[in-house]
Amino acid sequence: MLHIYNTLSRNKEPFKTAEPGKVRMYVCGMTVYDFCHLGHARMLVSFDVVQRWLRASGYAVQYVRNITDIDDKIIRKAVQTGQRLGQVTAFYIDAMHADEHALGVQAPDAEPRATEHVTDMLDIIGKLEKNGLAYRTGDGDVNYSVRDFPGYGKLSGRSLDDLRAGERVAVSAGKRDPLDFVLWKSAKPEEPDESRWASAYGPGRPGWHIECSAMSQALLGLPLDIHGGGPDLKFPHHENEIAQTEGAFGGQLATVWMHCGPLMVDADKMSKSLGNFRTIRATIASDPKLADGQASYEANPREAEMLRFFIVRNHYRSSQNYTPDNLLDAQNALDRLYQTLLNVPPAPIGIDWSQPQPAAFKAAMDDDFNTSGAVAILFELANEANRSRSAQVSGQMKALGGLLGLLQADPAVYLQSPSRYHRGVSGVALLITEQIDALIAERAAAKKARDFARADHIRTTLREQGVELEDKPDGLTQWRRA
Repeated sequence: MLHIYNTLSRNKEPFKTAEPGKVRMYVCGMTVYDFCHLGHARMLVSFDVVQRWLRASGYAVQYVRNITDIDDKIIRKAVQTGQRLGQVTAFYIDAMHADEHALGVQAPDAEPRATEHVTDMLDIIGKLEKNGLAYRTGDGDVNYSVRDFPGYGKLSGRSLDDLRAGERVAVSAGKRDPLDFVLWKSAKPEEPDESRWASAYGPGRPGWHIECSAMSQALLGLPLDIHGGGPDLKFPHHENEIAQTEGAFGGQLATVWMHCGPLMVDADKMSKSLGNFRTIRATIASDPKLADGQASYEANPREAEMLRFFIVRNHYRSSQNYTPDNLLDAQNALDRLYQTLLNVPPAPIGIDWSQPQPAAFKAAMDDDFNTSGAVAILFELANEANRSRSAQVSGQMKALGGLLGLLQADPAVYLQSPSRYHRGVSGVALLITEQIDALIAERAAAKKARDFARADHIRTTLREQGVELEDKPDGLTQWRRA
């Protein structure tokens, strides 16, 4: 039975859905004002694996991941660049989709945009005001009265006196309490007209937190079976979502709360605010300089799967440290799995869950999506396939890897693709495929002429360029990037 760690209860619990066999999952998505960084990649891939495993386990999944397309940072970007808000958000939505496609992240079943649900947000604000949980201020804002909601702090596990207003919670003179947060922001004269909507409170726009309360309720209803997001959303965003939704509708917003762990850089969380972030495209694009100025780009397929593998080989709740050496280690490990698929071509078979390794893989995934344990099973199968030369074993490895979004490329094409993360190679390998094939043909001719010194020299030259050769019993030579 699947068990999931619930942030709300701080325990690993058997997973039970409100409706048998169906999962309603909502994950907080991107605020689209800049390119996605590797911390975002971790969230995207982690919840992609979650929804893949839920579907593989037989659940009918409704997966909703929102887009925040109205926000202070988006307005600031539009003003700085002289663009309309819609131009800014359309560009970065396309860029986000390009990153997701490169990483093998499957599209959610629905991807609502905040601007499409302003009416729903105003309806919730009206309910909160009626329930005595919202109040108007002299500057035209509408705030949530945190101390009037008895359950506030239950997700973060802290008392009201311990909590502090977090990121994006503006402090204004109209607040009754520093922890109160804005539900509706009155329009400012310097802000563009397209950033304001008419309302009973005057022209303005929604606060950040109310957006997800409206979209999750409108598309999935209550309660959600799973509500997820990045590690920095637990407080204040998810805490405020609970207060809004449960304060307006009663009941429970979500049964299970999931939060992936942070991606660290030198003991600090990778984030745009700290300036220590690296974008997804800078890590996996075939030409990072060209990709930086475009929404769409050509990804290096080998490096893209390497980044996905780098994320998946760690448990989603653990802290993960980004360094170039860690990417290199992930590249070499993934290469070993593909080398097995090349050496032992897999049989196209289904997964036999009664076999020891598939059963162990399932046990790992049912234990709070323990992908690190699942990846260990892939290496067990690789070792067995290399010993036994069994196409059935390598077929099991490929089929199980597919449940994690891995090992589905042609092994020969994958291993011959260049990568910046190859062992001992500085930059992208210099030789193109046609040059490598020509040198291999020249080496074969040298061996036939018994000019073994020339043949050895060619092998050494290729190795220096990051190309490894393997002579097969049938006389043919396979090659791969080192």
